[in-house]
Amino acid sequence: MKHEPILECDVLVLGSGAGGLSTAVTAATQGLSVLVCEKEDVFGGTTAWSGGWMWIPRNPLATRAGIVEDESAPRTYLKNELGANYDAAKADALIEHGPRMVEFFERHTSMRFIDGNRIPDFHTTQGAATGGRSVCAMPFDGRELGPLIGKLRPPLAEVTIKGMAIASGQDLAHFLNATRNAKSAWHVTKRFAAFAWHKLRYGRSMHLVNGNALVARLLKSAADRGVDLRTRAKAVSLLRKANRVTGARVEIDGVMHAVRARCGVVLACGGYPHDAKRQAGTFPTMPHWSAAPRSNTGDGIRIGEEAGAHFDASLEAPAAWAPVSLVPKRTGEAAAFPHLIERAKPGVIAVTRAGRRFTNEASSYYDFISSLIGTTPPGEEVCAWLVCDHRFQRRYGLGFAKPFPFPLKAYERSGYLKSAPTLEALAAQCGIDARGLADTVATYNSYAKDGFDPQFHKGSTPYNRVQGDASHAPNPCLAPIADGPFHAVKIVPGSLGTFAGLATDARSRVLDDARAPIPGLYAVGNDAASMMGGHYPAGGITLGPAMTFGYLAGLELASPDIDENITNLPNFKQARTLQ
Repeated sequence: MKHEPILECDVLVLGSGAGGLSTAVTAATQGLSVLVCEKEDVFGGTTAWSGGWMWIPRNPLATRAGIVEDESAPRTYLKNELGANYDAAKADALIEHGPRMVEFFERHTSMRFIDGNRIPDFHTTQGAATGGRSVCAMPFDGRELGPLIGKLRPPLAEVTIKGMAIASGQDLAHFLNATRNAKSAWHVTKRFAAFAWHKLRYGRSMHLVNGNALVARLLKSAADRGVDLRTRAKAVSLLRKANRVTGARVEIDGVMHAVRARCGVVLACGGYPHDAKRQAGTFPTMPHWSAAPRSNTGDGIRIGEEAGAHFDASLEAPAAWAPVSLVPKRTGEAAAFPHLIERAKPGVIAVTRAGRRFTNEASSYYDFISSLIGTTPPGEEVCAWLVCDHRFQRRYGLGFAKPFPFPLKAYERSGYLKSAPTLEALAAQCGIDARGLADTVATYNSYAKDGFDPQFHKGSTPYNRVQGDASHAPNPCLAPIADGPFHAVKIVPGSLGTFAGLATDARSRVLDDARAPIPGLYAVGNDAASMMGGHYPAGGITLGPAMTFGYLAGLELASPDIDENITNLPNFKQARTLQ
């Protein structure tokens, strides 16, 4: 392989999700030269496929809306949720510096945020909030990226309409109500018209939302700050001098480069959701389908370990569990569709092969799969079925099988959607115990009509209800499964990414086996072990810390000899921050 002359920079960032790009933008804003190397042809990693939400307690958008809480409430919530996995230093860093991160990006970059002031935490333990702890990137016009738009990873195809992504919140509500409400119909008509024009003119939608908007805004900010952005640039190994990491060997467009990084190297390669060997040593014994890009194969973790980093798998769970269904593709492969929305809607249940419910279907995606894993007897396939009637499917959709007016035949022909005139016939198609399913539906219907679930209390928490259908009474999450035809989709364990990763401190420095920092080496995003310790207390607990600790890493790289107390960080660079 041909070797080219050495490349020089202050900061080398390996990976281009939210963690890596937030580090790059922060460091560049502090005056450092930054090189971002992305393994794939496109930027964005898993972030570009995500919902884009960030859990940032006490964020400025909430404060401006009059939602004010002191630091004790989110700290109490994390203590109760994480238990023995609670890391006080990292919790303090997130709670103290998350709001400052949002303010920094609002003030100095192209980042703009929308609030999630009505989004509750997942659970109702002490310290939980019913809103005010979430932010997301504001929708973005992709044309502002210029030529870089061609280097932005498109949204996950399976959760779009022919490539048109739908934002959570009001945008999604309009799409679900387009056949019921004139205002919603007009909104959807305008969205389709704009999408058709963008597709014809630019080859893709330019109305970017969710995680796609987050990455686009970070890319625009990076380009504005002169960050050197490279695709087709795979990290091979780290360079070291004595015990310090001084750069990396990176294969760029098939040419091996030695990249010297004066201040440090940041590992942000997206964890190991598609590293089969490492999964075998950390995951429960079961097949697993990740909704993360297939290129996330643990490169950052591997080269970090080779430099002496400690891999921390001592978490409650190794991955961010989520229910997925497998969508057949023409290539013969299958794509993982994450079931994040419809499970809380009124009129659907999840059952095992025995035909029995096993959890509150409106619980978080992480809790849903945790319950399924815990329920499945040893030796049996870990799977479940979402079952609904025709009214439900036409109203809300079922996984990849979209609601009215989209026809169902293609989903049925592929085998993805099982449909039958009776529950008994549906059970036969799915391999579910027919008597068990019939009894379960009859029992469920007997109380669902009154909006009450004595078995699993579906619709009993703020998080359940906000995910349900607010127009449905008396319980936004409960309705009988009444008239055929009936439909079902098979659910299997998946994840939105990995939790286990390299041990880091509250300054994003990578730690060795003795828990000492490795000079010059940092890790953010899913390359770092989750500060949540393998728990999932709220939506956005991956991207919120990724952005916050990326921001802190960028500040640390610009001034590595700051005081050990992380709480001194916001002032140490104040004189050099752009006005």
